[in-house]
Amino acid sequence: MSRKRNKQTASGQPEWSLNLEVVHPNAAGIDIGNESHYVAVAPNRDPNPVRQFACFTEDLHRLADWLKSCGIDTVAMQSTGVYWLPVYEILAEKGLEVYLVNARHTKNLPGRKSDVQECQWLLQLHTFGLLNNSFRPPEEICVLRAYWRQRGEHVAAAGACIQRMQKVLTEMNVQLANVISDISGLTGMAIIQAILNGERDRYKLADLADPRIHATREEIARSLEGNWRKELLFILQQERNLYQIYQLQIAECDTALAAHLQTLDDKVEPGSQPPAAKPSKRAGSNAPTGFDVRGELYRISGTDLTQIDGINIMTAQTVIAEVGVDMSRFPSEAHFASFLGLCPDNQITGGKVRHRGTKHIQNRAATALRMAASTLWRSKTYLGAKFRRLRARLGAPKAITAMAHMLARLVYRMLKYGEQYVDKGMNYYEEKYRDHEIRSIQKKAKELGLDVTLNPAAA
Repeated sequence: MSRKRNKQTASGQPEWSLNLEVVHPNAAGIDIGNESHYVAVAPNRDPNPVRQFACFTEDLHRLADWLKSCGIDTVAMQSTGVYWLPVYEILAEKGLEVYLVNARHTKNLPGRKSDVQECQWLLQLHTFGLLNNSFRPPEEICVLRAYWRQRGEHVAAAGACIQRMQKVLTEMNVQLANVISDISGLTGMAIIQAILNGERDRYKLADLADPRIHATREEIARSLEGNWRKELLFILQQERNLYQIYQLQIAECDTALAAHLQTLDDKVEPGSQPPAAKPSKRAGSNAPTGFDVRGELYRISGTDLTQIDGINIMTAQTVIAEVGVDMSRFPSEAHFASFLGLCPDNQITGGKVRHRGTKHIQNRAATALRMAASTLWRSKTYLGAKFRRLRARLGAPKAITAMAHMLARLVYRMLKYGEQYVDKGMNYYEEKYRDHEIRSIQKKAKELGLDVTLNPAAA
């Protein structure tokens, strides 16, 4: 038995034991709630090891002081909604190490569930080191994330106002959306403002069109003849006013965003400029215009993520606002892709794969990378050629996920090592794929006892 144990140790195989090792001896578990929190410590720490605390700030300070008096160093709690945020901040301020765990990892509580049992179950799992700490960006990135998410909410609300304005115009049979691409542009808003001011002459309204509009004056005039119902004009005016309010809110978010970006540390030499932007790269109509977003992202990250095909300023800002610029928190690019939910999550039982798919994770950075991957369909680049090949073989959904996974790996390498992305071109990928297919055919022919001779095909 001794020789066998030494042989297993030398081969790198773990030596199994039925006894669980105590990893966190000074641990506590907290069941987060809306009105109160239940906290459990080891029975030898206090005569009343399970206590209930209200959610008020004074009670949260009493909770932290009680844990300190019990000699607690680390605390485990679930990320329940936003109720955990005040508890997390106060405990971290008191010097306690807080483990924010995924509720999916702790849901298999045996027996009937109660708040007391839940906090004791968290304490037991955390004591033996069976819970993983969730990723939480640094505080300055959390502030950046809050500004960017708020701005995204305003952009979505403004888009809903545009949709309702277009619906009202259609109800009045004003087919303006059929002759211009965007009614929120200069031409659309000028015509809507004139309609609200009382102008009904369709030719005078058509004269407000920008010269760059492709539709003719006669086409625009024909689309502006409708039934001017009073109640629909009232709705149109309210939606236009609400849209303008959201535009002001977006501008305020941009100001706060620019001011906060100035407080972040530089990762490049002062005065350094990002590489020249690609001519085909579009920032999008919702990108901030009050400051140089691309330059600020280059300054705080040390690299230009927009050099990656498919990733524009909005995608780069979303990724950095969600995960930050410090990739040392992830051991490898595979861990980073798994955190984003872009890795396979196959369910295997009895040696057979019962289900194939990715993890069910709601991550804004992963969503942005998926949208960036879907834009590679017409890209004449290396990534575009690879996406079209995967799309033809796997279908669009799986190809988008695969390319989003590849974009995540590129983002990880650029942020961690400060490298710049260089596109090798569509022709390079096609030649590489051709050589791979030739080697595959030669290998199959060799297995069949055949020899393949390569001769150029006749023209």
